[in-house]
Amino acid sequence: MRRTGPSTQTRDTPRTPRPFVRHGRQKRHTLARTLVKGAALVGGVGVVASVSVVAIAATLIVQSVQPSVDLHPVAAGSSVEAGGAPEIGALEGGFNVLVVGSDSRKGQGDAYGDPDEETSVLNDVNMLMHVSADHSNATVVSFPRDMYVDIPECVNAATGETIPARYDTKINEAMGSDVSLGCVAGVVEDLMGVRVDYGAVVQFNGVIEMSNAVGGVDVCVATEIADPYTNTYLEPGVHSLEGMAALQFLRSRHGIGDGSDLTRISNQQVFLSALVRQIKSADTLLNPVALYGLAKAALGNMTLSTGLDNVNTMVQMGLALKDVDLADVVFAQYPTGATPSGVEPDRAAGDVLASALQTDQPIAITGGTGAGATVEGEAAAPADTAAPSGPATADPLATAEAAPGTPAATPEDGSKVALPESVTGQSADQQTCSVGFFG
Repeated sequence: MRRTGPSTQTRDTPRTPRPFVRHGRQKRHTLARTLVKGAALVGGVGVVASVSVVAIAATLIVQSVQPSVDLHPVAAGSSVEAGGAPEIGALEGGFNVLVVGSDSRKGQGDAYGDPDEETSVLNDVNMLMHVSADHSNATVVSFPRDMYVDIPECVNAATGETIPARYDTKINEAMGSDVSLGCVAGVVEDLMGVRVDYGAVVQFNGVIEMSNAVGGVDVCVATEIADPYTNTYLEPGVHSLEGMAALQFLRSRHGIGDGSDLTRISNQQVFLSALVRQIKSADTLLNPVALYGLAKAALGNMTLSTGLDNVNTMVQMGLALKDVDLADVVFAQYPTGATPSGVEPDRAAGDVLASALQTDQPIAITGGTGAGATVEGEAAAPADTAAPSGPATADPLATAEAAPGTPAATPEDGSKVALPESVTGQSADQQTCSVGFFG
């Protein structure tokens, strides 16, 4: 495997071979009946707190969750029993959630190509969210799709057969044609030295529906973006992106920064930080309709691991995250070095990031936002009203620096782990703007 040095990370739990994800049909229920029951329940108990509304929304739509998969199964013939979903109140301490974006066209209609065409399924987006044991901070680590890694052996959930380990392989090939979320989790566990507790696979329609559910996401563009490959054309300014426009923006590579996947990750972090600010805003948290739509979009368009499809687990996660300050929600890109036809892990710098997660320490980005983004201002609040899709608002960058890769401030009190400069990213309270292709 290509790497700059050995990793010293260890895990408390021994490895178990991972399963292949199996997709299933989504159960259909009468939406009107569900809404009536929900209205009656809300009225009966007088729910006003946002967490209660989230819990009710999750309860209403749990019937539509796609079949789950076990992230930590046992091989065929083993006498060890797999653990079940936690009961209410059991979700304590820290936890790790793997979110994978799949390029599979299956079940997605013909908007993204022939859904019946036999092609390999690539996990082009790979993110690990770590929440500290005291629920004071959350870190989201993105792993470049072209990064060469070793893929540990994993179990095919359909057959119980062990899939042999693969070496010096790009991480986006980890899922394989049978969509094994567990194989991706194994790679991430080896890189970060933590156990992946929960996981989810999201496809194109999931991104569209979730952006629609929040009524669009306000995204700042510093310099013109023109990407004919994803049909993304945005002038400098603030744009409200939802539906297909949001998906195209997140998939854009040729129109961002230097055209690489690394700058695409910077661009995705601009979108995700804006989404976090919007979801945590008072309007969203106190709007039952918006919360219901967001929860329905998430559960109806994801394949979830065993445990994450449990309503109690989702409620407990919401409770753990609801009070995390925006400044303590940090998006980081796993550090890499160049190699022919891809990148390789920078294990020395990556282990600093991994160690911070293992010890629940908050982190500070010192390497800037990455070349695909720039900082607009210091913790600027989102606009009161969303800009319409299409034309941008006038002069939104009056105080912004247009130079890509704007550095972030490092705390002087030692309260956070200052990551090596090769680790780029941003915190959710930073108002950042996407940078168009500059060659």
